[in-house]
Amino acid sequence: MMEYTATELMACVASRTLEDGRSVLVGTGLPIVAATLAQRLHAPNLLIIFEAGGIGPKIPTIPISVGDSRTFHRAIMAASMDYVMSCAQLGLVDYAFLGAAQIDPYGNLNTTVIGPHDSPLVRLPGSGGGNDAGSLCWRTIILMIQDRRRFVEKLDFLTTPGYLTGRGAREGAGLPWGTGPYRVITQLGVMGFDEVSKRMKLLSIHPGTTLEDIIENTGFELIIPEEVPVTEPPRIEELRLLREVIDPAGIVIG
Repeated sequence: MMEYTATELMACVASRTLEDGRSVLVGTGLPIVAATLAQRLHAPNLLIIFEAGGIGPKIPTIPISVGDSRTFHRAIMAASMDYVMSCAQLGLVDYAFLGAAQIDPYGNLNTTVIGPHDSPLVRLPGSGGGNDAGSLCWRTIILMIQDRRRFVEKLDFLTTPGYLTGRGAREGAGLPWGTGPYRVITQLGVMGFDEVSKRMKLLSIHPGTTLEDIIENTGFELIIPEEVPVTEPPRIEELRLLREVIDPAGIVIG
C-alpha cells in the first residue's frame, strides 16, 4: 500500500462524495483539489462553479484562488459573483464546500471571530460567500481540522447556519427545505448528521485513528453508532492524479 498524507486522504474522501452530473460550488485550496479529482476520475460531467464567476471549467492545474484565470479555463460561462449566488438561490447548485474555524453539533459554522464580537481574541476572514453557500446550496460539505478548539458545543459567533438548534429550526428560520450540512471531513474521520435530531454523527474513522482519538478531539457529544467502518484509504490512481496531474507542485497537498 502506498503511503499518503492526511490532506491527500481528505481530498480523496471529499472527491468521492461528488457525483457525476451534479454541480458543486468550490472554494480555494482543498475543495478545488477534491472537485478536480472527481472530475478527472469518476465524475467527468461534474459542473464546477467558482464564486468569482467561472462556471463549468476544465481545470488544467490547481488555481491559487477562486479568481485565478485558470478557474475560467474552457468554462461554459464567465459569469459574476452575483450570478453564481443567484444560481444557488434558484436551487441549481447541488454541493458547496466550506471550511470554518469552529463548528457546533448541528453543523453551524463560525468564520468571523474567536472571543467576544466587540473585542475578539482573533478576527477571522468573515463570511465571504459562506453564508450564501451554506444557506442555499442543497448539500454542504465541510472540510476542517478536528480538535476541541474547533469542534465546540457553542460557537463564539454564528456565520453560516447549519441545522441551527435541530430538526425544523433551519426551515423555521426561512431557509430552503431539504438543504443543510451533509458531510464533515477531517483528518480523523467522516461525520454526517442524524436524520431525526440533526446532530453530528460519526460515519467512518480514517485508517490509524481510534474512537478515543475522535472523542478526545470533539468538544461535544458526538453520535457514535455501535459499528463504525474504516474509511477507504486513497487508491493508487487517486494519488497519482493528485501528485502528478492536479497539484504536482504540492501547493495544497504538500
